[in-house]
Amino acid sequence: MSSHALPVGDGPAVHIIHDNPEWIAPFTEALDRLGVAHIEWLLPETTIDLAAEPPQGLFWSRLSASAHTRTDPQVKEYGRAVLDWLAAAGRRVINGRDVYELEVSKIRQHRGLSGHGFDVPHTAAAFGPQALVEAAAGFAPPFITKHNQGGKGLGVRRFDSHAELEAVAAEFAPGGANAPIDGITLIQEYVQPAQSFITRAEFIGGRFHYAVLVDVSGGSFELCPADACTIPGAEADSIAEAAPPFARRNDVTADTPLISRLETLLADLGIEIAGIEFIETRDGRQVVYDINTNTNYNPSVESAEQTAGRQSAADRIAEYVADTLAEVAEPSVSPAGSTAW
Repeated sequence: MSSHALPVGDGPAVHIIHDNPEWIAPFTEALDRLGVAHIEWLLPETTIDLAAEPPQGLFWSRLSASAHTRTDPQVKEYGRAVLDWLAAAGRRVINGRDVYELEVSKIRQHRGLSGHGFDVPHTAAAFGPQALVEAAAGFAPPFITKHNQGGKGLGVRRFDSHAELEAVAAEFAPGGANAPIDGITLIQEYVQPAQSFITRAEFIGGRFHYAVLVDVSGGSFELCPADACTIPGAEADSIAEAAPPFARRNDVTADTPLISRLETLLADLGIEIAGIEFIETRDGRQVVYDINTNTNYNPSVESAEQTAGRQSAADRIAEYVADTLAEVAEPSVSPAGSTAW
């Protein structure tokens, strides 16, 4: 076997397709606690034999929109190829090909959210720096820019005047300091939270798990995996004392109307694991603006869940993966957690 061939195991296993080893440990550790066999498919530097069938088992795509910032800029295309290969063979993939297209396109996310009746930020897509300036003319300052293929707050910047954007528009051109990987930059209304936080609701198996408050008093707006991203140009609100950047939000539950609607959205879009971000404004809007299908979890929140006797998100995912693997394995497979054929 080629040293670059995707690895396979001897029994039923979940194959984790990903591009960042630093994000995997909480999940593999949780799978280990359940005795679930797992195999990592790390992109890039891999090959697939198009004449061969993929291995049996379960596949879980954890490919991210920000992969190009860490490794080969073509990881998105490698991921598409692998997911197409699996789909053609009829393999069961958690967050498969169509979901990956949502992960790497905020235009698709916006369309999915608005098409399901959610309040979304006013947004325009620009293809080139001059088009960006022209599109911004239709927005009252302040407004923000962001990359269509985002993650880690890529391209997210607040502008308080049109002249400010015009002065740096060249940075969004190919080869520029703020050039989007797919050439598409979004202009979006700046949504001011009623309080200095946004909310990220986490869903596992399509069902609500918990919600997290993310402090944005220091100027952050978008969530990075397990961290917040700061928008250059945003001003911090005055606060008496520093708040923890991440904390469980207890007043958002499975019975919250917005959460029920988001569960329906995920079911319609075929998304099994996701974090969805929304902002509540002073005038009563609930603005949903981001779907993260390569979701990660804040370690302090996860630790607090365990201390409180609740199930961490990583452990719930491991349980969901184990149950799904049992469904796709051969009939002779014993209950979830077994690795015997």
